[in-house]
Amino acid sequence: MQQVELGRTGLRVGVAGLGCGGFSRLGLSQGGSEAAAVALIRTAIDLGVTLIDTAAIYGTEPVVGRALAELRREDVVIATKASAGPEGFSAETVLASLENSLRVLGTDHIDMFQVHAVAPAQYDTVRDRVVPALLRAREQGKFRFLGITETSPRDPEQHMLHRALAETIDGKPLWQTAMFAFHMLHQAARAQVFPLTRAHGIGSLLMFVVRGIFASPARLAPAIADLASRGLIPAELGTRENALDFLIHAAGADSLTDAAYRYARHEPGAEVILFGTGSAAHLRANIASINAPPLPAADRALLARLFSHLRGVGLKAPPAP
Repeated sequence: MQQVELGRTGLRVGVAGLGCGGFSRLGLSQGGSEAAAVALIRTAIDLGVTLIDTAAIYGTEPVVGRALAELRREDVVIATKASAGPEGFSAETVLASLENSLRVLGTDHIDMFQVHAVAPAQYDTVRDRVVPALLRAREQGKFRFLGITETSPRDPEQHMLHRALAETIDGKPLWQTAMFAFHMLHQAARAQVFPLTRAHGIGSLLMFVVRGIFASPARLAPAIADLASRGLIPAELGTRENALDFLIHAAGADSLTDAAYRYARHEPGAEVILFGTGSAAHLRANIASINAPPLPAADRALLARLFSHLRGVGLKAPPAP
């Protein structure tokens, strides 16, 4: 597994990070057992994955906790998240989520605690009311690094992160990590987010890199046809059965999923590529793609020319667990 420095946290982690949410939730969404999910986490660790990303809202913290009990704590970087309550974000609900995560995960500290899915209109409340309480909890040793994640489907222009990642406290970035969407048909982060993460040493965790649209022709074809019908991409692409098959060739990618992972992995500023899975075979294939060389420069240039102006494509959120 290739390794990367996560911003200026001092954490050195594998470039492939195991996401425990999404449509799969470690296979639990497809009827898999908790024992199978634990085994999947252990296989990921054996293959060099060191960052495990979960959240209270995913319902997978208990499984991660079971897997942690069988591992050396220092071998794993655990990231989890607190979401807004029924009335929005408050210090009380976020701190309660933190305490429950510590209990369920069976650990005395969380490596990366993230405020999850913050919409632009919620950011001021998070910064002014929630963050001070979290900084006190960090001083108490309950977590090591403070992160923030965007709500990609509701903020495709990434306005919240463009504000948040410029914030400082005592001359240092307020947020040590950021999780955000980036993929071949949604390249907004190149202008909105990566310049800030790179300038300020903020760790970047990329989500929605595949999220089904590049794994299933049944999802990609209608999306391409819709974009073509609205004049957002060349009309010719909308008439093709496999509009992105120009990426698959001897010197390029083996599949669209392979192309998607390799495209995101080698974007300047990309650090950890998050992926979800419910099977060991899929796990190995994803890791192989994330570790593979970049796509040919000509393919990347064509993707930028055709799609860099698009926003919000392929950001469908998974159903609640």
